[in-house]
Amino acid sequence: MPRPIYAIGDIHGQLSELTRVLTLIEADGGQNAEIVFMGDYTDRGPASAQVLDVLIDGVAQGKPWHCLKGNHDRMFSWFLQEYPQHDAYLPVYLYWLHERLGGDKTLASYDIAFTETDRALTVHAHARNAVPQSHVEFLNGLALSFETPDLFFAHAGIRPGVPLGQQDEEDLLWIRKEFHIDPRDHGKLVVHGHTPVERATHYGNRVNIDVGAGYGKPLCAVVFEGRTCWTLEDEGRVPLLPKP
Repeated sequence: MPRPIYAIGDIHGQLSELTRVLTLIEADGGQNAEIVFMGDYTDRGPASAQVLDVLIDGVAQGKPWHCLKGNHDRMFSWFLQEYPQHDAYLPVYLYWLHERLGGDKTLASYDIAFTETDRALTVHAHARNAVPQSHVEFLNGLALSFETPDLFFAHAGIRPGVPLGQQDEEDLLWIRKEFHIDPRDHGKLVVHGHTPVERATHYGNRVNIDVGAGYGKPLCAVVFEGRTCWTLEDEGRVPLLPKP
Protein backbone atom coordinates (compact mmCIF):
# COMPACT_ATOMS: atom_id res chain seq x y z
CA MET A 1 0.00 0.00 0.00
CA PRO A 2 1.57 3.35 -1.03
CA ARG A 3 2.05 5.77 1.82
CA PRO A 4 -0.51 8.55 1.95
CA ILE A 5 0.68 11.94 0.83
CA TYR A 6 -1.37 15.10 1.22
CA ALA A 7 -1.52 18.23 -0.91
CA ILE A 8 -2.87 21.70 -0.18
CA GLY A 9 -3.88 24.05 -2.98
CA ASP A 10 -2.99 27.71 -3.47
CA ILE A 11 -3.29 29.46 -0.07
CA HIS A 12 -3.01 33.15 -1.03
CA GLY A 13 -2.71 34.56 2.47
CA GLN A 14 -5.74 32.76 3.90
CA LEU A 15 -4.39 31.80 7.34
CA SER A 16 -7.69 30.62 8.84
CA GLU A 17 -8.26 28.30 5.88
CA LEU A 18 -4.73 26.95 6.17
CA THR A 19 -5.31 26.20 9.85
CA ARG A 20 -8.58 24.46 9.00
CA VAL A 21 -7.16 22.11 6.36
CA LEU A 22 -4.07 21.32 8.45
CA THR A 23 -6.49 20.19 11.16
CA LEU A 24 -8.28 17.96 8.64
CA ILE A 25 -4.97 16.45 7.53
CA GLU A 26 -3.85 15.80 11.11
CA ALA A 27 -7.15 14.05 11.84
CA ASP A 28 -6.67 11.80 8.81
CA GLY A 29 -2.91 11.22 8.83
CA GLY A 30 -1.52 12.28 12.20
CA GLN A 31 0.84 15.03 13.28
CA ASN A 32 3.63 13.91 10.95
CA ALA A 33 1.61 13.57 7.77
CA GLU A 34 3.61 14.23 4.61
CA ILE A 35 2.25 17.33 2.88
CA VAL A 36 2.98 19.03 -0.43
CA PHE A 37 2.09 22.73 -0.48
CA MET A 38 1.37 23.77 -4.06
CA GLY A 39 2.69 27.35 -3.91
CA ASP A 40 1.10 30.80 -4.04
CA TYR A 41 1.28 31.32 -0.29
CA THR A 42 1.10 35.09 -0.70
CA ASP A 43 -1.01 37.84 -2.31
CA ARG A 44 -4.73 38.68 -2.35
CA GLY A 45 -5.59 37.31 1.10
CA PRO A 46 -5.08 39.22 4.36
CA ALA A 47 -2.35 37.20 6.09
CA SER A 48 0.51 36.34 3.72
CA ALA A 49 3.21 37.05 6.33
CA GLN A 50 1.47 34.84 8.87
CA VAL A 51 1.04 32.00 6.36
CA LEU A 52 4.78 32.10 5.68
CA ASP A 53 5.42 31.97 9.44
CA VAL A 54 3.39 28.74 9.70
CA LEU A 55 5.24 27.10 6.81
CA ILE A 56 8.68 28.20 7.98
CA ASP A 57 7.95 26.98 11.51
CA GLY A 58 6.72 23.60 10.29
CA VAL A 59 9.79 23.03 8.15
CA ALA A 60 12.04 24.13 11.03
CA GLN A 61 10.36 21.54 13.27
CA GLY A 62 11.33 18.84 10.81
CA LYS A 63 7.83 18.10 9.56
CA PRO A 64 7.79 16.20 6.24
CA TRP A 65 6.51 19.22 4.36
CA HIS A 66 7.41 19.97 0.75
CA CYS A 67 6.87 23.64 -0.13
CA LEU A 68 6.70 24.39 -3.84
CA LYS A 69 7.13 27.75 -5.50
CA GLY A 70 4.18 29.49 -7.10
CA ASN A 71 4.31 32.37 -9.56
CA HIS A 72 3.05 34.77 -6.86
CA ASP A 73 5.80 33.67 -4.49
CA ARG A 74 8.37 34.37 -7.20
CA MET A 75 6.89 37.80 -7.90
CA PHE A 76 7.19 38.63 -4.20
CA SER A 77 10.76 37.37 -3.94
CA TRP A 78 11.77 39.27 -7.09
CA PHE A 79 10.28 42.45 -5.67
CA LEU A 80 12.48 41.99 -2.59
CA GLN A 81 15.72 41.83 -4.57
CA GLU A 82 18.20 44.67 -4.18
CA TYR A 83 16.63 46.18 -7.28
CA PRO A 84 13.06 44.93 -7.87
CA GLN A 85 12.58 42.66 -10.88
CA HIS A 86 9.38 42.57 -12.90
CA ASP A 87 8.08 39.24 -14.19
CA ALA A 88 8.07 39.48 -17.96
CA TYR A 89 5.37 36.81 -18.15
CA LEU A 90 2.83 39.38 -16.92
CA PRO A 91 0.87 41.63 -19.29
CA VAL A 92 2.60 44.99 -19.67
CA TYR A 93 -0.10 46.84 -17.72
CA LEU A 94 0.20 44.63 -14.61
CA TYR A 95 2.76 44.77 -11.82
CA TRP A 96 3.02 42.89 -8.54
CA LEU A 97 1.64 45.74 -6.39
CA HIS A 98 -1.51 45.99 -8.53
CA GLU A 99 -4.62 45.02 -6.57
CA ARG A 100 -5.47 42.42 -9.22
CA LEU A 101 -2.30 40.50 -8.37
CA GLY A 102 -2.52 41.23 -4.65
CA GLY A 103 0.98 42.35 -3.76
CA ASP A 104 -0.60 45.29 -1.96
CA LYS A 105 -2.34 42.85 0.41
CA THR A 106 0.92 41.02 1.02
CA LEU A 107 2.72 44.20 2.04
CA ALA A 108 -0.23 45.15 4.25
CA SER A 109 0.32 41.90 6.19
CA TYR A 110 3.76 43.32 7.07
CA ASP A 111 2.13 46.63 8.11
CA ILE A 112 3.33 48.42 4.97
CA ALA A 113 0.83 50.90 3.57
CA PHE A 114 1.22 53.04 0.45
CA THR A 115 -0.79 55.25 -1.85
CA GLU A 116 -0.98 55.49 -5.62
CA THR A 117 1.27 58.53 -5.54
CA ASP A 118 4.10 56.83 -3.61
CA ARG A 119 7.16 55.94 -5.65
CA ALA A 120 7.66 52.22 -6.20
CA LEU A 121 11.25 52.41 -4.99
CA THR A 122 10.09 53.99 -1.72
CA VAL A 123 7.65 51.12 -1.19
CA HIS A 124 10.41 48.69 -2.13
CA ALA A 125 12.74 50.16 0.52
CA HIS A 126 10.04 49.83 3.19
CA ALA A 127 9.44 46.23 2.16
CA ARG A 128 13.11 45.27 2.36
CA ASN A 129 13.23 46.71 5.86
CA ALA A 130 10.02 45.05 7.05
CA VAL A 131 10.15 41.53 5.57
CA PRO A 132 12.19 39.20 7.79
CA GLN A 133 15.26 37.61 6.26
CA SER A 134 13.80 34.20 7.12
CA HIS A 135 10.90 34.93 4.78
CA VAL A 136 13.25 36.04 2.00
CA GLU A 137 15.33 32.89 2.35
CA PHE A 138 12.24 30.70 2.43
CA LEU A 139 10.84 32.24 -0.76
CA ASN A 140 14.19 31.97 -2.55
CA GLY A 141 14.61 28.35 -1.50
CA LEU A 142 11.25 26.99 -2.62
CA ALA A 143 11.35 23.90 -4.82
CA LEU A 144 9.87 23.93 -8.32
CA SER A 145 8.47 20.40 -8.18
CA PHE A 146 8.20 17.25 -6.10
CA GLU A 147 7.54 13.70 -7.20
CA THR A 148 6.80 10.20 -5.96
CA PRO A 149 6.76 6.98 -8.01
CA ASP A 150 3.17 7.79 -9.03
CA LEU A 151 2.78 11.55 -8.74
CA PHE A 152 4.40 14.76 -10.02
CA PHE A 153 3.57 17.95 -8.15
CA ALA A 154 4.10 21.40 -9.69
CA HIS A 155 2.37 24.70 -9.11
CA ALA A 156 0.98 25.33 -12.60
CA GLY A 157 1.63 22.04 -14.39
CA ILE A 158 4.01 20.81 -17.05
CA ARG A 159 4.84 21.22 -20.71
CA PRO A 160 3.33 18.11 -22.39
CA GLY A 161 5.82 16.02 -24.32
CA VAL A 162 8.82 17.24 -22.29
CA PRO A 163 10.31 14.70 -19.83
CA LEU A 164 9.33 15.50 -16.26
CA GLY A 165 12.96 15.93 -15.25
CA GLN A 166 13.53 18.52 -17.97
CA GLN A 167 10.64 20.90 -17.32
CA ASP A 168 11.28 24.64 -17.56
CA GLU A 169 10.69 26.93 -14.58
CA GLU A 170 8.39 29.23 -16.56
CA ASP A 171 6.09 26.33 -17.42
CA LEU A 172 6.11 24.91 -13.89
CA LEU A 173 5.03 28.32 -12.56
CA TRP A 174 2.84 29.70 -15.35
CA ILE A 175 1.56 27.17 -17.89
CA ARG A 176 -2.17 26.88 -18.49
CA LYS A 177 -3.89 26.11 -21.79
CA GLU A 178 -1.27 23.90 -23.49
CA PHE A 179 -1.23 21.67 -20.41
CA HIS A 180 -4.95 21.75 -19.71
CA ILE A 181 -6.06 20.66 -23.18
CA ASP A 182 -3.56 17.81 -23.57
CA PRO A 183 -5.19 14.42 -22.85
CA ARG A 184 -2.01 12.32 -22.86
CA ASP A 185 -0.79 10.40 -19.85
CA HIS A 186 2.36 12.15 -18.61
CA GLY A 187 3.95 9.08 -17.05
CA LYS A 188 2.79 10.18 -13.61
CA LEU A 189 -0.40 11.79 -12.39
CA VAL A 190 0.32 15.54 -12.36
CA VAL A 191 -1.01 17.46 -9.36
CA HIS A 192 -1.21 21.24 -9.74
CA GLY A 193 -2.98 24.46 -8.83
CA HIS A 194 -2.55 27.94 -10.36
CA THR A 195 -5.81 28.00 -12.35
CA PRO A 196 -8.88 28.21 -10.09
CA VAL A 197 -11.68 25.73 -10.64
CA GLU A 198 -15.03 25.37 -8.88
CA ARG A 199 -13.90 22.24 -6.99
CA ALA A 200 -10.92 19.91 -6.98
CA THR A 201 -11.07 18.14 -10.35
CA HIS A 202 -9.50 14.91 -11.60
CA TYR A 203 -9.00 14.97 -15.38
CA GLY A 204 -7.49 11.49 -15.65
CA ASN A 205 -3.93 12.65 -16.33
CA ARG A 206 -3.91 15.59 -13.90
CA VAL A 207 -5.62 16.84 -10.74
CA ASN A 208 -6.26 20.56 -10.19
CA ILE A 209 -6.60 21.51 -6.51
CA ASP A 210 -6.73 25.32 -6.75
CA VAL A 211 -10.34 26.05 -5.80
CA GLY A 212 -10.06 29.82 -5.48
CA ALA A 213 -8.87 30.55 -1.95
CA GLY A 214 -7.28 33.68 -3.39
CA TYR A 215 -10.81 34.92 -4.08
CA GLY A 216 -12.19 34.10 -0.65
CA LYS A 217 -13.29 30.52 -1.29
CA PRO A 218 -12.45 27.57 1.01
CA LEU A 219 -9.01 26.00 0.69
CA CYS A 220 -8.71 22.44 -0.61
CA ALA A 221 -6.75 19.51 0.80
CA VAL A 222 -6.38 16.19 -1.05
CA VAL A 223 -4.86 12.88 0.02
CA PHE A 224 -3.23 10.47 -2.44
CA GLU A 225 -2.39 6.80 -2.10
CA GLY A 226 -0.61 5.97 -5.31
CA ARG A 227 -2.79 7.54 -8.03
CA THR A 228 -5.98 7.10 -5.99
CA CYS A 229 -7.15 10.28 -4.31
CA TRP A 230 -9.73 11.81 -2.03
CA THR A 231 -10.61 15.32 -0.93
CA LEU A 232 -10.62 15.88 2.82
CA GLU A 233 -13.90 17.20 4.19
CA ASP A 234 -15.25 17.62 7.71
CA GLU A 235 -16.80 14.15 7.42
CA GLY A 236 -13.51 12.60 6.26
CA ARG A 237 -12.32 11.35 2.87
CA VAL A 238 -14.48 11.86 -0.20
CA PRO A 239 -13.38 9.98 -3.36
CA LEU A 240 -11.99 12.24 -6.10
CA LEU A 241 -12.71 10.31 -9.26
CA PRO A 242 -11.66 11.06 -12.84
CA LYS A 243 -14.19 12.96 -14.90
CA PRO A 244 -16.05 10.64 -17.28
